[in-house]
Amino acid sequence: MIIGALGAVVVAIGILLIPLPGPGWLIVIGGLAIWAIEFVWARHLLQFTKDKVRGWTEWVKRQSLLVRVLIGLAGMVFVAAVLLTTLRYSFGVNVVSQAWHYVKTR
Repeated sequence: MIIGALGAVVVAIGILLIPLPGPGWLIVIGGLAIWAIEFVWARHLLQFTKDKVRGWTEWVKRQSLLVRVLIGLAGMVFVAAVLLTTLRYSFGVNVVSQAWHYVKTR
């Protein structure tokens, strides 16, 4: 019961952090690993997740440098978009508008 509750708390925290830049998915997987100690279904889901991540990693390693750079850039653009959206709608800070205003006044 304690393992189940601890895993649920870790998974819930990870899910809350997914929209933010950072280790949201990693925390969810950590919670899943805690659940896997006690629950067979979590063990199967964790193994499935590991297999998919390993497959993705191996596929990326086989790609040319250009493709790996493009994948990295796409990841950075995605994280930047999430960060800018979070700042805009959670804190009311429009970084793009402020940066544009700064550029125009210089």
